[in-house]
Amino acid sequence: MTGDADRFEAHGEHGEGAGHDGTAGRRGYGAHEDDEEHGSRGVESAGEEDGTEGKGPEGKDPEGKDPEGKDPEGKDPEGKDPEGKDPEGKDVDGPGRPHGRPSDPHSRPHDPNGPGGPREPGGPGGGGGHGEAGPPRIPLPRAPVEDTGLPLPDAVPAPPGLPHPVLKSLLGAWALAACAPEETAAVEDHLGVCGTCAEEALRLRAAVGLLHPTESLDVDPGLRTRVLESCLGRRPPRIPVPGWATPYDAEVARLDALLQDIGDADWHTPVRLRWFRGEGTTSRRTTVAGIIAHLLSVDGLVAVALGLDDPLETPAEAPTPQARTEAYWRASRFPLTRAVRGPWREQSHGLVRTVSFAGDGSGGLTVPYGGFELPLRDAMVDRAFECWIHAEDIAEAVDYPYGPPAPRHLHRMIDLAARMLPAVLSERRRAGLAGPPRQVRHLVTAGAPGRSLRLEIEGLGGGEWLIPLDSPAAVGSAAHEVAHVALDGVEFCRLAAGHVPPQEAAAGQDGDREAIRDVLYAAASLSRM
Repeated sequence: MTGDADRFEAHGEHGEGAGHDGTAGRRGYGAHEDDEEHGSRGVESAGEEDGTEGKGPEGKDPEGKDPEGKDPEGKDPEGKDPEGKDPEGKDVDGPGRPHGRPSDPHSRPHDPNGPGGPREPGGPGGGGGHGEAGPPRIPLPRAPVEDTGLPLPDAVPAPPGLPHPVLKSLLGAWALAACAPEETAAVEDHLGVCGTCAEEALRLRAAVGLLHPTESLDVDPGLRTRVLESCLGRRPPRIPVPGWATPYDAEVARLDALLQDIGDADWHTPVRLRWFRGEGTTSRRTTVAGIIAHLLSVDGLVAVALGLDDPLETPAEAPTPQARTEAYWRASRFPLTRAVRGPWREQSHGLVRTVSFAGDGSGGLTVPYGGFELPLRDAMVDRAFECWIHAEDIAEAVDYPYGPPAPRHLHRMIDLAARMLPAVLSERRRAGLAGPPRQVRHLVTAGAPGRSLRLEIEGLGGGEWLIPLDSPAAVGSAAHEVAHVALDGVEFCRLAAGHVPPQEAAAGQDGDREAIRDVLYAAASLSRM
C-alpha cells in the first residue's frame, strides 16, 4: 500500500491523476503557469467534472455514456468489466493495480478528458495533452415552433372593437388610405353593416378622385419664355436699347433660354435649313450646333460693320450669308458641339451693347449682305427675324414648345419684309421669273403712284401695306389698287422665311391673279440660307 500511495502521489504531481475532489489533478497540471491562469483552468475543469456541459437531455454524454461514465454495454471508459477486472482479468482493487490508483471507494474511473487528464493542444485545460481528443460535441437540433404545439401568432391583428363615432371619424382617413392596418380592417368591417357610413365612404372616395386631375401638374415648358418676354417688355434696361434693336435683343434671349434647357446630345440633333430659290424650295442638312454657327457667322456681318471682331478665322469667298456659313463650317475640324453657344452669346451681347451706347444715330450705318445692303436699323430687325425662324427649327427638332415673337416685334419684321418686296419683285422680273406688267403703258417715275397690291396682315403684328407693282421707286396708292391679299402674320413670316411654299400659303385673294402670284413668290424669295 505504501508503494501504491507513493506512486499515486507521484502520478498526481505530474497532473495525470485525480484526487478525491479533483483538485490534485488541477494543481499538478500546468503548475508552472501563474496563479491567475491556473485558477481559470481550474474553474473550467470543475465545470467539466460536474457534468454540466456537453450532455444530452437524459444526462448522457454525446458519446453515449451515462453519468457514471459507463458504456451502454456495461463497460467503463477504459474497457473494464463491471466486476472490477480489466480485459486481462486482473483485479483493479487489489495491490496489483496496473495504474497505481488508490482504492478509495469514492474515487472515479480515470477519464482521459476529465479534470487533470489530457487536453487538446490549446484547449481550455492548458498545454498539450497525453492522449487523443474525442470527437467534437455537436448540439442536438432544436425543435421548430410548429412542433411544440403552441399556437402561431396571427398575421394580421384582429380589428379593435371601436365605437361607432370613432369609426365614423376615420372615414376621411380611410378614403385617403391613411389609416393604420387595424383601423382599416375595423372601418371596412363596419361599412358592411352600417349603410349610413357606407354612403358617406362612397362620397369621400369620389371626392378623393377629384383631387387627382388627369392632366399633368408639371410646369408648362413655355412658362419660362412668357416670363422672359414679360420682363423684357416691362423692365427698362439700365442703358436704353434703341427700338429697332429690341426685337434682336428679345429673340436672342429667347433662343438662349431654349439652348439652356436642352441636353448635350440634343446639340447633335439633325436640323434642315430651308429657303426658297427660283421656283422651288431648297434645304441643307446640319445640326443644332450648326444652326448656332450659322447665326454666329451671319451676325458677324453686323459685327464687322460696327467695328467688332469677325468670328471667321479665315475669310469667306464672298461676303454673303451662305459663303460665310460654309467657311465657318469648313474651319471646324471636328463636329460642332454646344461650345459654339459661348461665342454666339458673347457676340450677340456685344452687338446690343454697342448699338445701345451708340444710340439711334448709329441706325444709318450700312451693313453689306453681298448682293444688297441694309441700314443698321433694318439689319438688326433682319437678324431678329432669322434668330426667331431658326429657333423654331431647333425647337421642332428637339420637340420644344416655342411661340412667335411679341406682337410689336413681329410688326417690325413684317414691315421690313413688306418694304423689301418691290425690290425683290423687280429682281425676279429681270431674271425672267416674273412676267412684265400687262397693263403698263408707260414707265412710272420715281415717287409717282402706280399699280398697287394691298397686303393685309391679320392677327399678331398685323396691319396693311400697299405694295407698288410697276417699279421699286413707285409709291403704293389705294387709287391704283389692282389686287388684295390677306394672310396671317405668322403665316406671312414663314412664307418670307421659305418654310411655306407660295402656292400653299393660306391667303385670301382678290383681284389680279398674276399680280398676286408675283407678290407671293417675291415674298418667298426674301428667304436665304
